Amino acid sequence: MYAGGAVTILVSAARSGADCVHAGSVGTGRYGDLIRQVLSGAGVTISSPPVADADTGVCLVFVEPTGERTFITIQGAERHITEASLATSCPVAGDMVAVSGYTLQGPTCAPLMAWLSGLPRGVEVVLDPGEAFAELDDAAQQAALDLTTIWTSNADEARVLTGDPDMMTSPIKVAALLPEGALVIVRDGPAGCAVCADGVTTVVPGFPQTPIDTNGAGDTHTGVMMAEMLAGMAPVDAARRANAAGALKVTQRGFDTLPTRAQIDKFLDRQNAGE
Repeated sequence: MYAGGAVTILVSAARSGADCVHAGSVGTGRYGDLIRQVLSGAGVTISSPPVADADTGVCLVFVEPTGERTFITIQGAERHITEASLATSCPVAGDMVAVSGYTLQGPTCAPLMAWLSGLPRGVEVVLDPGEAFAELDDAAQQAALDLTTIWTSNADEARVLTGDPDMMTSPIKVAALLPEGALVIVRDGPAGCAVCADGVTTVVPGFPQTPIDTNGAGDTHTGVMMAEMLAGMAPVDAARRANAAGALKVTQRGFDTLPTRAQIDKFLDRQNAGE
């Protein structure tokens, strides 16, 4: 049993040097306590008050020998957000706010969109759409896209939005749906990712591994990518480190094995040495 989802993004970013805050709601009970323990251990602050009458929900993950996954989700306190609870995180210009497409469904959509619409100028909104984004109606999708300054998804999620399955060509089509100047990252597992910035798409090769556990690899990629860009690294360079982090993650079981900056450095040194 692990704390995953948004926790994976935050812990991955923190282990790469970012100062992180969890804006979402966390329950009171064994699952909420687990989240608090993991985030505290990584130096991540939870800004919103605990939900007193509910525990955090659970996601059951079934992993096939091929790495394919099936999810069963039981929702809980994480759905009890308000515009005021999110505002406790107090982002300022230069910060990044990571948003999951799953939070754009159901009762969390309205308060989240209201809060995002009022963010200070200069705060980057990073959308990881997930499969849930395709289930939103056109108006909800467009409202979210209008606020997104950084899109990060896998190739299939980009295909659903654009009709293009190609990691190389879909990012520019995603970018056309976002505000001018938006950054687009499209991942494709061991093939790496493509980064589209200012109309130019660059493929950043991956580091194929024999997977043991693919859970959290995309969230790990997102967390490290954000941390490195927050530190001033160019998106393509940040993407290479994020690819390395994802490669390290799939070789370890569970969410408590997320790579540190030093581990990513060591991995890349070995790659550069041709090992």
